[in-house]
Amino acid sequence: MPGKLSQPYQPLLLRILHGVTGICAIAAIFTAAWTYDTYDGRFGRFFLPKLEAIEGIHGTFGLWTLLIFPLFVVYAFRRGQKRLIQPDSLQKLSQRGKPIFGYTLHRITNTLAIFALTFALFSGKMMSEKWLPQGELNHIWYYLHLFSWVVLVIMIAFHVLMAAKVGGTPLLLSMMNWKFRTQDNPKLWQKNISEWKANVQISSILNNHSARIFQILEAIVLITIILAWVISLAKELG
Repeated sequence: MPGKLSQPYQPLLLRILHGVTGICAIAAIFTAAWTYDTYDGRFGRFFLPKLEAIEGIHGTFGLWTLLIFPLFVVYAFRRGQKRLIQPDSLQKLSQRGKPIFGYTLHRITNTLAIFALTFALFSGKMMSEKWLPQGELNHIWYYLHLFSWVVLVIMIAFHVLMAAKVGGTPLLLSMMNWKFRTQDNPKLWQKNISEWKANVQISSILNNHSARIFQILEAIVLITIILAWVISLAKELG
């Protein structure tokens, strides 16, 4: 079931993972601002109503993001490599005025957005939900989490801006179009994954340097997420 001809086609699994991760992350961003407004406000206010339960709500959305994000990361660095930074991206950035410049900047922005969310999730996991209700506002991890919030908002804004620049409204709408082609049917995902793994092995042999870069980037993100869980658990048990 193809979508509109004017829209680029996005794989169904990408749309699902990107959509769920995006919704949870945006909800976490909004509730983070509300939490800051309720318990802090030293650096300016959003003038949202005070809601003491917002800390727990923010933590819930943060947890949902933390659970779904690794799946999106694996997809992005293995199946969506063409949408991320490339080994020759810095060279292509010198070609200002050409279409490749915009596409390259878009790929770099996509990659930075992934790392910005990783930083936000890790710093948030290092915090205690008791700090803000108890008025403990000077913990280093709280400041880092505030900073990560600002960075994440900026990177998401650039992510959307660059998507609009390189693909316009059709590209933005294609991520929200739930129609899918016959070969992208969820019933065929197991078969498609098997074929994809075989192609990845061949591609890795032919382009080992590029494959290694994505493996390193993926490992950095996943190890960071694992460490967030391990350190957080150790702190609770300690």
